[in-house]
Amino acid sequence: MFKVTFAFEDGSVVETYANTGDNLLEIAREANVAIDAPCSGNASCGKCRVQLKSGELNSKKTLHIADEEFDAGWRLACVSTVCADVTVLVPDIASAYKSRMKVADLSSREEIAIFENAKREIVFTGIQLSNSLDVVEVEMDPPSLDDTMPDNERLSRALRKFLNIKYVRIPYRVLKKLPDVLRENDFKVKCVLRTTPNDMFVYDVFGITEDVTVCGLAVDIGTTTVSAVIIDMESGKILAKASAGNGQIRFGADVINRIIESQKPGGRKKLQDAVIKDTINPMIRQMCKNAGIGKDRIYRMCVASNTTMNHLFAGINADPLRMEPYIPAFFKTNSLFASDVGIDINQDAHIIVAPNIGSYVGGDITAGTLVSRIWNRPEFSLFIDLGTNGELVFGNSDFMMSCACSAGPAFEGGDISCGMRATDGAIEACVIDKETMEPTYKVVGEPGTKPIGLCGSGIIDVISELFICGIINPKGKFVREGKRIRHDQYGMGSYVIAFEEDAGSVKDVEITEVDIDNFVRAKGAIFSAIRTMLNSLDFDVSMIDDVYVAGGIGSGINMKNAVNIGMFPDIPLEKFHYIGNSSLTGAYLMLLSTQAEKKTYELASNMTYLELSAVPTYMDEFVGACFLPHTDTSLFPDLAERMK
Repeated sequence: MFKVTFAFEDGSVVETYANTGDNLLEIAREANVAIDAPCSGNASCGKCRVQLKSGELNSKKTLHIADEEFDAGWRLACVSTVCADVTVLVPDIASAYKSRMKVADLSSREEIAIFENAKREIVFTGIQLSNSLDVVEVEMDPPSLDDTMPDNERLSRALRKFLNIKYVRIPYRVLKKLPDVLRENDFKVKCVLRTTPNDMFVYDVFGITEDVTVCGLAVDIGTTTVSAVIIDMESGKILAKASAGNGQIRFGADVINRIIESQKPGGRKKLQDAVIKDTINPMIRQMCKNAGIGKDRIYRMCVASNTTMNHLFAGINADPLRMEPYIPAFFKTNSLFASDVGIDINQDAHIIVAPNIGSYVGGDITAGTLVSRIWNRPEFSLFIDLGTNGELVFGNSDFMMSCACSAGPAFEGGDISCGMRATDGAIEACVIDKETMEPTYKVVGEPGTKPIGLCGSGIIDVISELFICGIINPKGKFVREGKRIRHDQYGMGSYVIAFEEDAGSVKDVEITEVDIDNFVRAKGAIFSAIRTMLNSLDFDVSMIDDVYVAGGIGSGINMKNAVNIGMFPDIPLEKFHYIGNSSLTGAYLMLLSTQAEKKTYELASNMTYLELSAVPTYMDEFVGACFLPHTDTSLFPDLAERMK
């Protein structure tokens, strides 16, 4: 048995033990050390780089690590095994996906504006912002020798009389505290209730003088990032907001790798724990601390996520999703409660799940469609959610069609050597001088934060700038030389955005031709999906009135740059609207409004799903879109004119 020490750039360490021959990446996973491995450890991505500081490792040499880097101690964790006591450095770029929690500053108007706007806009459609949770005050006659009714029946009778509802349900957790609360408050109490036309559920009981805030939790479970808000269920006020990396990322960047991992012995529980115990519950604890509320005061939760994430969150077998005929266990369900899955809130809290449409179009898209309001407009609109899967919805108040394309994790930094989530240290915007090829960039975080890597919006900017400046050609190959252009021993080119001395990492922040190729494939998947869906309806891009772009890939997307690289169609820029994390916003609206929840179910049931793999022309469209901007430049007339 050998001691394995994982050291981080912030000075922290994690120590564990392993046997001879144990794989270093697997050891890290068991020790809950997040090392980015989008390929799930098959040595194809090269992102699980660690540096040997002391001791020994048996490591294979790969093309991802140059000879001089290998001599300096750099290794891929996935091809390294333990043979002695060892200490390795996990650099920030390798741990960029670990669950670094970011709790929002709610004094910043920008953090809550999107939710306030969503409330106003959804009200314009006629949807009321009310739900079935309420706080009522009841007063009962104290028991006596002449009135020996038990406490639960006494409370039930008072509530039935107060609200004229026949059935009252009092769960064990309330029954357990009921005798003390009633007698300490002379049988005058406040009750937190869920009321429907047929019954009433008592979530909690308090003294009459106690200040009671009924809270709800909305969560967007993304493949890469998890975001959440705690709200006041009466006013809709945001009480706390946070985001963190999805703890499942250490089992692979895409849903297929995670489904495969979940099929291993104990894998399903491991994947569920990664998203709940390692990610969501720590976020809840921190948000409750910031808001000054007890976690038991959260009486309802709404989850919006893709179909695979829904299954893994609930601990349900997701394997049928990846095998023909691709049938999920559920599209919608009302059967989940906090106690069922181990969510650390009131254990009787009901969990609302935004409905799925297909195996690869999930509740994050139905929630986002609600927010986009394309269902309430006569104009033809396109809704695009950029994530590990690219999902699209096209239509208007008469019809809607949806589809999904496998864009991969590139939009959230996966499959990119310097890619990372849109968290502190991520370059989210960049401009390159055409003459000097010098970059000017904006970094997420406090002023002075050094760059660690690129998030999605930054990658779009860098590739667009490299192309517009003539530094790369339509195939993504470097055609100019300069101090920021490098070529390795295999001839692969790269562009250095930040040299090591200016970066917040142990190496340069650079983008390579392989990175560019990976991203071009991702953007090609989006553009070809747009074209295929429109063609199936006998539409063309000129008929699109508005495009609503969602996804947490940065503070915003430079739409002009997205058009430059051929990700979006070449239509007037004023037609594009970035609406942020619409999945979280949709979950927020579903949580706050029973009518919004019902509307989302209606949208899901009325939406047509197009399976792109069944469309013969899709692959032709995809191949044509895997260039900058496209093999058919006539599709980008405005860009062609600018390039002249």
